[in-house]
Amino acid sequence: MEKTTIEQHNQLLLNIGTTLLESGAHCGRINRNVRRIADAMGIDTEIFFDYSGMILTTKFKDDPTVTSTHYKKVKGHLVHFDTLADISVFSWKVHDEKLSFNEVAEEFEEISSRPHLPRWQVVLGVGVACASLCIISDGNWIDVLFSFFASMLGLIVRQEITKRRYNIMIAVTAAAFVTSMIVSLNVVYDLGAAPDKALATSVLYLVPGVPLVNSVIDLIEGYVSTSIQRGFYGAFLLLCIAVGMAFSILIFGIHNF
Repeated sequence: MEKTTIEQHNQLLLNIGTTLLESGAHCGRINRNVRRIADAMGIDTEIFFDYSGMILTTKFKDDPTVTSTHYKKVKGHLVHFDTLADISVFSWKVHDEKLSFNEVAEEFEEISSRPHLPRWQVVLGVGVACASLCIISDGNWIDVLFSFFASMLGLIVRQEITKRRYNIMIAVTAAAFVTSMIVSLNVVYDLGAAPDKALATSVLYLVPGVPLVNSVIDLIEGYVSTSIQRGFYGAFLLLCIAVGMAFSILIFGIHNF
């Protein structure tokens, strides 16, 4: 087979791997999914992971002298569990049905082009989630309302800043500041039964749970460099949340939080 053919396989598998990386998959999951698809197409792979991208070497099993190596940088790090699930199911379909290259490419294109949840659903879901956490923390309906609206407005701020391609650290800091500024009114005027709980729960949507969990999984599975990178990324986001909250707390002079 011509080198262009192995190049096409490399690009397809690299696109699948980076899509998984961008969607919040840990390295072990990416490795298993990509290798499962590659094995079904008669391709051997070697993968090197980096938090900002992925290096993939491919070669034909029946002709190891024909190889291709490429690096692709990810566009960003989000969480799309539907995409992860769809690609995992798709990889087993490729494995079981031995799909051709064109069939694999077409189905992956269909998966990667599927629309995500509408923005209003994500914003509303975040508000409901933070409000629910406030209820669990013994907040009354005033605390719940503050947590509900503050978290939604904070998420909108984060989305707008991210849309303009500013650094994610700036977006998270600004979102934490806006959210805690709104809820601080509840604390200052002591409107609710547990205003401090409302302040604490309203910013939980910003906590980078997926990067931190993936950091631990990568460490256990032996992907040490990526684990360290994910861990530092998550730690910096937590620091940004703390900085944003600290600014609003200092502005309102809250000393008992």
